[in-house]
Amino acid sequence: MYYIIYPIFYLLSLLPWWLMYLISDFVYIIIYYCIGYRKEVVLNNLLIAFPEKSLKERIKIAKEFYRNFTDSFIETIKLFSASDKEFDERYSTNNHMLDQFLEVGKDVQLLAGHFFNWEYLNLGEARIGKYPFAGVYMPIANKIFDRIILKLRKRYGSLLIPAGDFRTKFKEYVTGRYTIALASDQNPGNPANAHWVMFFNRLTPFIKGPEKGAKKDNLVVAFAHFYKIKRGYYHTEIEMVTTTPREFEEGQLTQLFATYVEKAIQLKPANYLWSHRRWRWSYEEKYAELVVK
Repeated sequence: MYYIIYPIFYLLSLLPWWLMYLISDFVYIIIYYCIGYRKEVVLNNLLIAFPEKSLKERIKIAKEFYRNFTDSFIETIKLFSASDKEFDERYSTNNHMLDQFLEVGKDVQLLAGHFFNWEYLNLGEARIGKYPFAGVYMPIANKIFDRIILKLRKRYGSLLIPAGDFRTKFKEYVTGRYTIALASDQNPGNPANAHWVMFFNRLTPFIKGPEKGAKKDNLVVAFAHFYKIKRGYYHTEIEMVTTTPREFEEGQLTQLFATYVEKAIQLKPANYLWSHRRWRWSYEEKYAELVVK
């Protein structure tokens, strides 16, 4: 079945960009106006994040989000056949700033949020960086589509680690110097095993893993703010967070990451994955000891 479905995706990717975006416009109308895919979740998230904005302003952000959402799928398909030259014209980054640390034996943890288009980030940083670029991913339940997406994501040599193997088998996937990218703004599975930090003026649980890993291996920690310049063109601006993670008190590095994500969202509100239930967990007094001071 893989050898039937993959050629279909590849042939679809050969369509010109203008036609692909015409398809995206049509899909946007369907999922926003007809299906209303997760519209309630999106608008509720925007209300929490931007209570000072009017309903009209939040709806405008929501519509822009859905356009980015459909564009990201279309662009991902297009990447199956895009040439190296074409990709290089459409992605830029300042990741050379990380090479100075890798060259002196310091590995890098690159923290990111769920911004559009993360497939460009994965491919671009792997292509441009001098050192191995690793990422943790959640395998897709459908093994055929999982194989297709992995093929795309490994195009420029990204080292992809299944989330289930990350803790125990990391060194089987990655040897030598590396940059590990972590999308660390997802909800923790257990809010009682999380750092509760301020995020858009609301106590919100964030996973502990990235901070633990940074301190354990004394990694250089950086933040990747990636965003759309215009349709099909993206830039990643990497900002240094710290070269000494062990100097931070428990949870403070996680709070700092949340602050970076919030600032990035404030700059480009529609660029964030608002269909994700970021505030799924509500704060309760039983989590008081987990609140980062």
